[in-house]
Order: sequence, then C-alpha cells, then structure tokens
Amino acid sequence: MDSLGIRKIIHVDMDAFFASVEQRDDPSLRGRPVAVGHAAARGVVAAASYEARVFGVRSALPSVTAARRCPDLVFMPPRFDVYKAVSRQIHAIFAEFSDLIQPLSLDEAYLDVTDNRRGLPTAWSTAKEIRARILEETGLTASAGISFNKFLAKLASDHRKPNGQFAVTPDMGADWVQTLPVARFHGVGPVTAAKMQRLGIETGSDLRAKPLAFLQEHFGNSADWYFRIARGIDDRPVNPNRQRKSSGSEITFDRDLTAAAEIEAGVLGQADDVWQWCARAGAFGRTVTVKIKYADFQMITRSRTRPTAVKTQTGLRDTSLRLVRSVLPTEKGIRLVGVTVSNFDRSVVAESLLPLFGEAP
Repeated sequence: MDSLGIRKIIHVDMDAFFASVEQRDDPSLRGRPVAVGHAAARGVVAAASYEARVFGVRSALPSVTAARRCPDLVFMPPRFDVYKAVSRQIHAIFAEFSDLIQPLSLDEAYLDVTDNRRGLPTAWSTAKEIRARILEETGLTASAGISFNKFLAKLASDHRKPNGQFAVTPDMGADWVQTLPVARFHGVGPVTAAKMQRLGIETGSDLRAKPLAFLQEHFGNSADWYFRIARGIDDRPVNPNRQRKSSGSEITFDRDLTAAAEIEAGVLGQADDVWQWCARAGAFGRTVTVKIKYADFQMITRSRTRPTAVKTQTGLRDTSLRLVRSVLPTEKGIRLVGVTVSNFDRSVVAESLLPLFGEAP
C-alpha cells in the first residue's frame, strides 16, 4: 500500500474507552464487568468493559436489563471531565504524527499519514508507534485500522479489537467488504441494517448485487453511499477543519403510522441514537428538534431551546417526546420521524472536539 502513491489512512479507536479509564483509575475494577452509567430504573449504559460485553451488556442498553444480564455488573457514574482530559492527551499524540487529523469523538479519530511527521516508512509501523505511545502515556490500549480510505480504515480498526490493528490493502478492499455483514458498515445503523435484512441484504456481497435503482427506491439519498461502500469506494479526505453543528438521526417507517405509541417509539429510538453520539463525543446541545414527514410528504419540525445543555439521555428522551406529542394524535399517516440536537454549549464542549463522530454520507 505504501508504495502505490495513494492515501494512507489510519483510524484509531480506543478500547472500551470510558470503562477502561474507570478500570485504570480504580485497580479493584480490573478484570470485572463494568458499565459506565447510572443503575437507576431509567438509567442507560453509556459504555461497557469487555468483561461486561461477554454478558451482552453494551452501550444504550437500559441499566435494569444490563444488571439482569450480568448480576455482578459494577456501575460507575460518568466522569466526562476526566474522559476529556485523557482525550486531550491522546489527540496531542496524534499531532506528533500527522497534521491531518479528523476527530470523530473523544476516543477515535482519522489520521492521514501519507506524509507522516515522524518519517516512518509505512502506515502499519506508524499505527504501531501511535498505539505504543498511547499506552505509555495514558495506560490505555487502542486499536487501529489501516487502509487507503476512511470507510475501510474504520471497518479495519474493529477487526482486531481489543489492542490490535489490521490493514486492508487496495488489492483486497473490494473483496473483503463483500464478506462482512452490512450491520458492521459505518453509515448503516441498526434500523437500516434491519431494513436491509428484510430486503435480503445480509452481507456486503448482497448489497453489491443490488442495482443503484433498487437502492434509490428503498434508501433515497443514501443509495449512492451504499452503492459505493459495497465496492470499497470512499473518496472522502481526512478533514481536520470540519466542525459539527448538530447531530441527528431519522427513520423512514416501513408503513405510514397513525398510532401514537408507534410514532413515539420511533422518536425515542432516534433520540437514543443521537444520545450515543453525544455521550461518545462529549457534545451537549441546548436545542432539540423533532422532524416529522407525513404520508403526503408535508414536513414539519418542532423545536425547543433550553437554557442549559441537555446532558442526560433521559432529558433528551423527555424533550423529544414532548415535542412529538404536540402534533399527536394524528389522522394523517406519518412516514418519517427524526431527532436532532444542536446549539452546542461551548462551555461544555471543547472546541477542538466539535469535528465529531464520523460524518453522515
């Protein structure tokens, strides 16, 4: 890869970052199942250690469900100030190796090391040294994916977790993508993955077999992105100057809905997706917007701007529900709902961390 004159991109992803910081700072937690979050009845897991993941505990899981799956689970309240401080250490290490760094969240980033600052001969050796420096300075492990584009690098970083690295070279990229489940693809969330499965799309090979017209019919504006990544194609550069102004998630229902309970469930699902981004990025906004598209394609939004940032998942859920309930009940079917958080509070979010969490295709 390094001799072909093409991009050399590394995606670095810390291993179970929040939970690993807690285990590092409290030796009694090492080797034990740990969840970062609150054990309250309406609490939600923000992050889980690898010991907890064995029991099916994962981020966004309700705390009561997590405790049921793993009776020995230890809940630790989030310490975002600590996570941000460690993140600053990690990003300072990145800057030793590249001027082209695109942070995605507190615990992951893309680096373009085509011309790395240390003069290391390969992207593989660069990733190894970055991981070694992170371990030396923070006591935490990181995994890395190396490839010629961002999509493949991000996929690769998950392939040898924890504390490993994996490279996808140009001669293997397109074929390797075909072997993977679409649920692993960046830009394909759980709802979209389920929809793809209903359409007979389980793997990258299945996705590649669908013509662009089919994808446009079922996935609209995202069709071109899915068509390209099924072939291992991603031309996006590593963009160190990208600032995220908002974070949103939306879902198009399989059928038009009028039942309030179903519509509210859709909104809550999107609020949970957005909260995962907020928690990982350490980004908290004051404005919550709910988007509604009716069966006749009329689109409306309802927004609320709070005096302080929404810093809990419960707060985001409650605000989103109040907003959607302002248009319920409805006799006209609803085909799409979405939730967006914006107006980030600069006193809460470090400016350097606002180019956040992988851009939407």
